[in-house]
Amino acid sequence: MRILILGAGKMGSFFTDVLSFDHECAVYEIDQMRMRFLYHTRRFSQLGEIDEFKPELVINAVSLKYTLDVFRQVIPHLSADCIISDIASVKTGLKEFYEGAGMRYVSTHPMFGPTFANLGELSSEHAIVISEGNREGRDFFLQLYRRIGVHVHECSFGEHDEAMAYSLSVPFVSTFVFSAVMKRQDAPGTTFKRHLSIAKGVLSEDDTLLREILFNPRTEAHVKEICTELEALIKIIDSRDESAFAAYLTKIRKNIL
Repeated sequence: MRILILGAGKMGSFFTDVLSFDHECAVYEIDQMRMRFLYHTRRFSQLGEIDEFKPELVINAVSLKYTLDVFRQVIPHLSADCIISDIASVKTGLKEFYEGAGMRYVSTHPMFGPTFANLGELSSEHAIVISEGNREGRDFFLQLYRRIGVHVHECSFGEHDEAMAYSLSVPFVSTFVFSAVMKRQDAPGTTFKRHLSIAKGVLSEDDTLLREILFNPRTEAHVKEICTELEALIKIIDSRDESAFAAYLTKIRKNIL
């Protein structure tokens, strides 16, 4: 299959490495320096080069901020039967875009993003394939993720957004709060250093991604739940109630064990 990958960032390079020995691959990236370490693949920096390549599948791996804009630039250079796809972790606006584009599409979310995952060892990682869209495209990504050892789940756009509202907003908001009250330590403990490392990773993410996670309509309820738990914990601290504290620890340990 002829596969065009949009963007030569960490995830674009990852998909190039995974696919280029079994498929005819090309990467479109306007910053040619980002393609200098790509091997066994064609490198495009001009839209006109896509016409000649005639891709059968396009994987949009640019940052969330530019996903829709790059799709709009590239689609006029694709054949009508080409399958377009994205790997965005936030799907806001994508379903509507695909339905209006009039092309076959597939949407996936590799949940082993480059911030924390070891891209060389993915056996404990997960990926989501959106159940809406083209069957051939879905089968391609289901087989790909399984081949590299990733646990795969299928769900709708709506189910994905609901799951991400929880699994991304809760840790991200908790990290924001930690960062907001953080004071630098001359002799930081192990736990502090681990939280700090996570915070640095989260805050290195694209601002557009952080905004879309925070502004997801489903996020507010989860943030309010965090506030409710903080209020309960403050009451326990104020009262120095040991039995209430023991009950609280029992409750939260059940959540994680």
